[in-house]
Amino acid sequence: MTDRDSHHDDVSPDEDRRQSGDTWREPAVRTDGGADAAGADEAVLDPWGSSTVADYRKLFEQFGIERFDDVLPEVPNPHYLMRRGVIFGHRDYGPVAEAMRNGDPFAALSGFMPTGDPHIGHKMVFDEIIWHQERGADAYALIADLEAHAARELSWSEIDEHARSYILSLLALGFDPEAGELYRQSDNRELQDLAFELGAETNFSELQAIYDFDGETDVSHMQSVVTQMADILYPQLDEPKPTVIPVGPDQDPHIRLARDLAARMRYFGVREAFASFEADAVERTLLRQAYDAREDYADEPELPRCVEAADYLREREPAPADARESVVEKLDNAGKEPIRPRTRIFDRNATEEAFEALIEAVSGEKRVYDEHVDAFDLDHAEADELAREVELDTGGYGFLPPSSIYHRFMTGLTGGKMSSSIPASHISLLDDPAEGYDKVKSATTGGRATAEEQREKGGKADECPVYELYAYLLSGDDDEFAEEVYEECVGGERLCGGCKEQAAELMEAFLEDHQEKRAEWEEKLDELDIDFDSHRKRE
Repeated sequence: MTDRDSHHDDVSPDEDRRQSGDTWREPAVRTDGGADAAGADEAVLDPWGSSTVADYRKLFEQFGIERFDDVLPEVPNPHYLMRRGVIFGHRDYGPVAEAMRNGDPFAALSGFMPTGDPHIGHKMVFDEIIWHQERGADAYALIADLEAHAARELSWSEIDEHARSYILSLLALGFDPEAGELYRQSDNRELQDLAFELGAETNFSELQAIYDFDGETDVSHMQSVVTQMADILYPQLDEPKPTVIPVGPDQDPHIRLARDLAARMRYFGVREAFASFEADAVERTLLRQAYDAREDYADEPELPRCVEAADYLREREPAPADARESVVEKLDNAGKEPIRPRTRIFDRNATEEAFEALIEAVSGEKRVYDEHVDAFDLDHAEADELAREVELDTGGYGFLPPSSIYHRFMTGLTGGKMSSSIPASHISLLDDPAEGYDKVKSATTGGRATAEEQREKGGKADECPVYELYAYLLSGDDDEFAEEVYEECVGGERLCGGCKEQAAELMEAFLEDHQEKRAEWEEKLDELDIDFDSHRKRE
């Protein structure tokens, strides 16, 4: 979940969306899916390793990440990183966009592992948190110092130094500390208490499967994972609300586990049912098919019996065969019980008090069993809201599953990976402005071999780290400028020397401005409710 100091992989700018009032059109500035899908290696998402993404489209297929383009029309005045496809994917961002549109409570959180100086890759996450805060989010930014100590073996003095620097850059870019919350994992007791509770719902086998932990993995590293799960759910401690976690795709394993744990911590779950017995998702699909076809087999179509549905499915032999056999056996055992749609509210972790309160709260026709209540007059959304209200009234959390958005990795200025261990490949937010200028001037480009060939064939902006600087940072919110640079490049009007000179000057100006604002915040840093001097003595 933390934005870490690691490499950033290639992207290909292609076509952007630009907003003109409420009307969208498709300009030429847009990131695409990276390498050709054909023959691309499977992605491996490792939150602490050197994950690479050869083809971002693979993430949709392999991990179920959703395309951000599908939710983009629902986002009011989207950030330029969204419009340009730099933010390319999401999990369940719809509730966040809806809350934003309606002025309802929502939150945004991301963490930073202080392993080095903040750089322009981190700036994307800073900007995403700030943008959501400006649109009404309860904004949280945390220093993942427990993770840095456990997973990266940084000393506490190193962590203190880098933590201060990360927070300064976040504030200089516009984070409002009075309207948001800054914290360190090690100093937040509420967070640690929540992590303890989440740990009771997590086991080693699961962490082994997700993160490839083994017998050599130390307990503190595993504990840091549970702490990150608590970070992700922390904004909902006061009340459940849609919460977005902006991250790179390498952090998706954390998001998936956090969504699972949010569900496990709930007192109740809600699903469709058709009879008193339990059925899994595939079996419920077959039950739905049988119920919808009741006119074809039931003596009384308004009251079809389970044994009749069993005969129907047995004769029809729908796939998959194992699910059919299982559900037919359950229907036979239910005998003449009517098959009838209902909404099932089932016990996950409910106290006896909470279950009794649920029974009382369900109005209309209902059937009460040892571990669930079947409601015939509530739809899924109504039942889910009722169950959450009962849970909150009886001491539960009522967590909503956290959402996430994913941004592309930046290409290193030298081509290939952006790495903190290769100074020329990245620009630190602490670099002297003149050094930032020099790094851009020395950067690899997508230009042709000669100026004549460039004018004739145009440059390859889709493969150019310098163009990425324009699209990701230097153009800011000005889509017209980003589009102009792109079109002039691919049209052969813009040569690499002049393009790099312009980018270098813009980078120098950005660093000058940023560092002036950092200096202003440096004088006020002691006023913040965050401690940069760790009391932990072990180095």
